[in-house]
Amino acid sequence: MGKLTSLRNEMKQQNFACYIIPTSDHHGSEYICATFEGRKYLSSFTGSAGTLVVTEDEAGLWTDGRYFVQAEKELAGTGISLYRMGEVDVPTISEYLKKTMKKEQTLAFDGRLVTAAAGLKMITELKENEINISYQEDLLERIWFDRPNLPANKIWELAIDWSGQSTTEKLNEVRKKLADKNSFLILNGLDDIMWLFNIRGSDIPQNPIALAYAYISNEKAILFAQSKAVSDELNKSLASAEVEVLEYHDFYSWLKGLKLESNQKVLLDVDKCNYFIYKAMEDKAKTILDVSPVATLKAIKNETELKHIHEVYRKDSAAVIRLMKWLEETTEKISEMDVAHKINKLRSEIPGFLDISFSTIAAYKANAAMVHYQADEKSNTMIEREGLLLIDSGGHYFGGTTDITRTIVMGEISENIKRDFTAVTRGMLNLSNITFLHGCTGRSLDIIARKPLWDIYCDYKHGTGHGIGYMLSVHEGPQRLHMPYRKEVTETILEPGMIVSNEPGVYKAGEYGIRIENILVVKEVTKNEDGRFLAFDTLTFVPIDLKAIDITQLNEKDKKELNEYHLKVYEVMSTYLDGDEKEWLKKATRAV
Repeated sequence: MGKLTSLRNEMKQQNFACYIIPTSDHHGSEYICATFEGRKYLSSFTGSAGTLVVTEDEAGLWTDGRYFVQAEKELAGTGISLYRMGEVDVPTISEYLKKTMKKEQTLAFDGRLVTAAAGLKMITELKENEINISYQEDLLERIWFDRPNLPANKIWELAIDWSGQSTTEKLNEVRKKLADKNSFLILNGLDDIMWLFNIRGSDIPQNPIALAYAYISNEKAILFAQSKAVSDELNKSLASAEVEVLEYHDFYSWLKGLKLESNQKVLLDVDKCNYFIYKAMEDKAKTILDVSPVATLKAIKNETELKHIHEVYRKDSAAVIRLMKWLEETTEKISEMDVAHKINKLRSEIPGFLDISFSTIAAYKANAAMVHYQADEKSNTMIEREGLLLIDSGGHYFGGTTDITRTIVMGEISENIKRDFTAVTRGMLNLSNITFLHGCTGRSLDIIARKPLWDIYCDYKHGTGHGIGYMLSVHEGPQRLHMPYRKEVTETILEPGMIVSNEPGVYKAGEYGIRIENILVVKEVTKNEDGRFLAFDTLTFVPIDLKAIDITQLNEKDKKELNEYHLKVYEVMSTYLDGDEKEWLKKATRAV
C-alpha cells in the first residue's frame, strides 16, 4: 500500500477532508531531526522547506523559489503536484483550500508542527467557508512504522568565557522585558532556550541544539529536557541559577495542568510557538503573540561573543582560501562531492571545530541554479575546466558559527555570466559599504543589494540576508535583510552587534547559478542631531574571483569598494597563511 493511500485511509477514518504536513518539528525549527521528516517520508521531496497538502483526490507540495527545480525532479511520478509559491496564478494554500474544501468539512494538522501565527492566519482566511479545524491528531504516527526515535544526546554547558554572560544574568534581562509581574514566557524555540541557559546539544544534525521547552516567570525558571541527556553536574549548575529541570516528555501534560490567576499574561514567540501551545494557553491567560525577548537579546552579540566571532571568521576564511587555491591548482578529476568533502576536511582541522553548520552545497554549472542543491550519488557531477562552481558552506566552532558562499570560475565562461557575476558582486559590496540611520530594518536595506541586478532585469527569489547564531543555528532571527515585497515578514530594527549575511545571486535554470556571500556585523558610526548612524563591519575575508568580473561594468565607486575589500583580505589573512598560500592570495586580491 502506498504511503499517501495509507494516510488517506486514516483521514477517512477520522473524517478529515484534508491533512497538512509542514516541514517542522514541535519547536518551529528550520532544521529538523529524522523523527519529524514526515513531509519527506510522504513526498520524497528532500528540500528543507515545503508544505504537503493531501485531500481525498489530490496532493500538492508548496515550496519557494529556492527549490522549484529540485522539487520538480523529486516529485516526478509521485502523483503530487508542485505549487511554486509566489509565482503568478499559483494559489496560496488557503486559496487552494477555499476552492477545494466544502462547508463544514474538516481540515486537520498536527498542531505541534504548525506555528501559532501560521495556524491563526490560515483559520482567519478560511473562516468564511465555515471549515472545521482539528489540530490534535498526528496521523503519521499511525502509518510510519519505522519512524526514527527521538534523539536524546548529552547536553553540555557553555562556560562564561565563551558566553560572556551567566544564566542568572540572562534570566534577569529577560525578566526586565516581561510586561509586568503577572507575565510569564513559554519558550519552545530551541536556539532561544540554548542561549538563555548557556547549554548546547546535538539532537538536530549540524546544529548544536538539544530538544527542550522552557517556562520563565518573575519567580520561577523551568527547563524541560530529556532526563537521560542531563548530567548531575549540569543539574547542579542549573540549580545554582535557580533553574528547575523537569522531564521533556511531561511538558504538554504540565501545560494542561498549569493553574493561573485570571489576570496573568503569557508571552509566546510569534514565529516559533506552536499552535498546540497557543490553544492550551488560550483559555488560561491573556495571550500575547510577539517576538520573544530572548530572540531579541540573543541577536545582539555581546563583547565576548564578538571577540570570538571575529577570530573564528578569520580561521574559517583561511580554510576557504585554501580550498580556492586547491581548486585552481589541482590536476585531479574531481566531483561536487569531492569539493564538499575537501572543505569539510579543511574546517575539521581548525582548532575548536564542532561540526559543519549545514550540509555543504557544491554545485557545478546548471546545478547551481537550484539554490539549495545537494549533490548525492545520483546527481554528483564531475567538474570540468569550464563554467562556474558555487560553494556555500559553514562551520560551528567554539567561538562562533560561520556561513560563506563563493562562486568560482573553473574555466571558460560566457559574457552573460560575467555580466551577472559582476552585478552580484556590485550588489554585495554596495550593501557592505552602506551607512544608514538607526531605525532601518532589513526591508530598508535589501534593495541596495538588488539594485545592480534590477538594472539588468534580474532578481533572486530569496532574501538578501539572515541573522546567524553564536554556536547555534546558522539562520537566526529576528533580524534579516528581506525582499521589499514580502509583506508578511516581521520587521526588526537593526541594532549594533547584530550579525547578518549579505548574499545576492542570479539563477538561470538549466545554465548556471551565482551567489556571493559575506557576513556582516552592525556597528555604530556616529551620533548627531540627526540621529544615530550605523554601518557594517565585514567578518568574511575571502577573495572574489576576479576572472568573472567585467571591469567595464564597474564605476569608480565599485572599483574602490572591490579594491579596498581585497586589500583588507590580504592584510588580515596573510598572518593565517603560509608562503605559497600568501602568494596565491596576493594574486587573487590584485587591484582592478
